Amino acid sequence: MIKRQIILGFCLLIALASCSGDKPHEAEVKQITREAKGGRVYGGAFRFGTTEICQTLYPPKITDATSALIANQVYEGLVKFNTQNLTIVPSLAEKWDIDSSGTLYTFHLRKGVKFHNDACFPEGKGRELKASDVLYSFELLCRKSPDNVNFGYILKDRVKGANEYYEASKKGKPSGNLEGLKVIDDYTISIRLLSPSSSFLYILTHSSASIVAKEAVEKYGTDMKIGTGPFIVADISKPTEQILLLRNENYYGMDSLGNRLPFLDTLVICSYATKVKELEQFQSGPISFIRGLPSESIKDMVENQISDFNQHPPKYILDRSPEMSTQYYTFNSSKEPFNKLKVRQAFSYAINRSSIVDNVLRGEAFGPGTNGICPPSFKGYDVAQIPGYPFNPAKAKQLMAEAGYPDGKGFPIVKLKLNSAGSRNTSVVIEVQKQLHEVLGVNVDFDVVSFKQRIEDEAHGNGNMFHSAWIADYPSPENFLWLFYGKTVPENPKDASYPNSARYKNKDFDKLFEAGRAARTQEEAYKNFREAETLLMADAPILVLWYNENWRLTKSNVHNFYGNPMAYYDFSEVYLKTLVAGDKAEAGKK
Repeated sequence: MIKRQIILGFCLLIALASCSGDKPHEAEVKQITREAKGGRVYGGAFRFGTTEICQTLYPPKITDATSALIANQVYEGLVKFNTQNLTIVPSLAEKWDIDSSGTLYTFHLRKGVKFHNDACFPEGKGRELKASDVLYSFELLCRKSPDNVNFGYILKDRVKGANEYYEASKKGKPSGNLEGLKVIDDYTISIRLLSPSSSFLYILTHSSASIVAKEAVEKYGTDMKIGTGPFIVADISKPTEQILLLRNENYYGMDSLGNRLPFLDTLVICSYATKVKELEQFQSGPISFIRGLPSESIKDMVENQISDFNQHPPKYILDRSPEMSTQYYTFNSSKEPFNKLKVRQAFSYAINRSSIVDNVLRGEAFGPGTNGICPPSFKGYDVAQIPGYPFNPAKAKQLMAEAGYPDGKGFPIVKLKLNSAGSRNTSVVIEVQKQLHEVLGVNVDFDVVSFKQRIEDEAHGNGNMFHSAWIADYPSPENFLWLFYGKTVPENPKDASYPNSARYKNKDFDKLFEAGRAARTQEEAYKNFREAETLLMADAPILVLWYNENWRLTKSNVHNFYGNPMAYYDFSEVYLKTLVAGDKAEAGKK
């Protein structure tokens, strides 16, 4: 115990200075570095930066990518993604069976999985995870609460009895268990779906489907941070500066060589006001990885430091690839003036997206968003078949006149809300503001607010337009189209509408979406999704801007770390080891 405290003490000392750029003493580094089988190494701190702040680590409430990324290191679900190819692999469930109807899933849990040690358990020792914890976690996700925004995503209209359980929870605690879940024994649980679903296992990878302990929820409520994952939350007192995670020494995971996981002692999530500041910290030493480089800095860095990329081994690894992510503006279609279809269409035709990509983003995008909401990242799903809104000023003017606002006369000043994300969002909105005035004669004002405030305002309709973005939770068009599923819109207009903040309702869209979701083959699913997306774009509840493509920069001492189009990261097998000339890095280390 004393040895463990000394090691963790060094980790904390190093991590607490990490975001400021201070370097730990060499002796301290050596004391936390231990050799593992196969030339791998235990110890060290992996630091990565973000311009977004973690909003919550309470699974039912998680809606943003930064919170999900951190939560996925602390909690686990029944299954997870392989970060190299985004296929489904075992997590808490070591295997599962699906019956011939495609509606009954039986999950067989790993034995010996322990929750993190915490005061919520007797003697502070994390107990073993059981099937009853899976039942509890799903029932928690089925309860009506301001802190549960993911019921519609995971369980609604999908798991048998989920809708009824949710409705009963509005009147108090439901009298029975969630009908669709059956605990067979301590390590076996079944889930019955209402209809077959080709995406159900994908859904279970979401951070909101994490398995939690009743003791932790009852003790801490929405401040609960106790899971079964490879890392433990050590410090989240200053999320605007950094979040500190430490190695879970009781983690059950093993790598293919028989090494106990994880390798890293510490994960540090550092928050920066701008991407430029983040890049400075990468170059000065403390940051191990950054995603989404400022485009104006990439050329300068490569040209001025070309030797850092060409030496053997290289100091840095630079990667550029498209992401399953789309940037767009959401119209508040429930209020004037965007309750008028032709106004929404006029705005979409009035934007020169190619100019934004070339001149504002400086090419830091996969391409302009001239088709639908889905990015061109899903094999077999041809987004070119989705009619979108190419730049057409004449058509935009015509539609605006038909809507009763010729040359913008009589059109009110509209408010667009966005979060900063460095300077990029502001630069884009200034260009959009200019284009809309030049083409349509309208005035658009904008407010830069915090990410949390933008999410709340968008969900409650407090504004006319909102800068939105979506990165896939799983690799399917379904995940993007779900944002516009009409049955997630609350009946009471005063209630928050998530994820359908546009409050878009089209019964034909909903039918096609449901048919695609219940399809048994990808071909059938994609056919329905394409038709649904075509209807969506014709109704124009959003203005698609561009499809994301990000640069990723990684220190060469980082191994077993894989980038992917979803920015889905698993740090359990990542290790740090500096190579020297002549060393052979293992295949596929990045």
